[in-house]
Amino acid sequence: MVGLRHPHARGLGMTSERNRKRLADRLYEEGIRDERVLRAIGAVQRHRFVDEALANMAYRDTALPIGHGQTISQPLIVARMTEALLEPGPFARVLEVGTGSGYQAAVLAELIDEVLTVERIRPLYQRAGRLLRELGYHNVRLRQSDGSWGWPQLGPFERIVVTAGGAQVPEALREQLAPGGVLVMPVGPSGRQELVRFSRQGQEWTEESLGLVSFVPLVSERD
Repeated sequence: MVGLRHPHARGLGMTSERNRKRLADRLYEEGIRDERVLRAIGAVQRHRFVDEALANMAYRDTALPIGHGQTISQPLIVARMTEALLEPGPFARVLEVGTGSGYQAAVLAELIDEVLTVERIRPLYQRAGRLLRELGYHNVRLRQSDGSWGWPQLGPFERIVVTAGGAQVPEALREQLAPGGVLVMPVGPSGRQELVRFSRQGQEWTEESLGLVSFVPLVSERD
């Protein structure tokens, strides 16, 4: 089993260690089987990524508001998306579209050499950056930008995960996915999407449904 990359982060906020373990156990009961993902979920201090007033709800399997019309995703969905990225095989870099609170980036940073993450909303970008540095996730690199543009200067990417829903994968993200790569994104109308894993082999794309989800919409500067 691959070890976690940030064992020092687990030493902070020990009062929630039992809650994190219970959350990981609950996700196992919900069908998450990749031990790497469960260990990462059990390591990341989710209460640090929500408002202090909501900290007592941080280890429930539910989405929570983080301001600016955005949410921190339900832990089961974070785990499912992370598992979907890991399942096809090893990789070293991932592009996340939609940093939000920074929680998904932290989970990925426990497992992956380099996490690149893009956030459109400046206050969320600033807050996530400060928190991720504070927690020791120095393998996360952030950019404030329209997520639908990706990060073309640093592409192509072996993996891309989009944490907002859209009618289709933005063309820029399709272009930035490397051959042999995997992209995971909620696709469909606002509030009721299908989580889809796209796999690229050369110019051929295949799709696999991972179930129904509900995400905030992916907003571009053109909208």
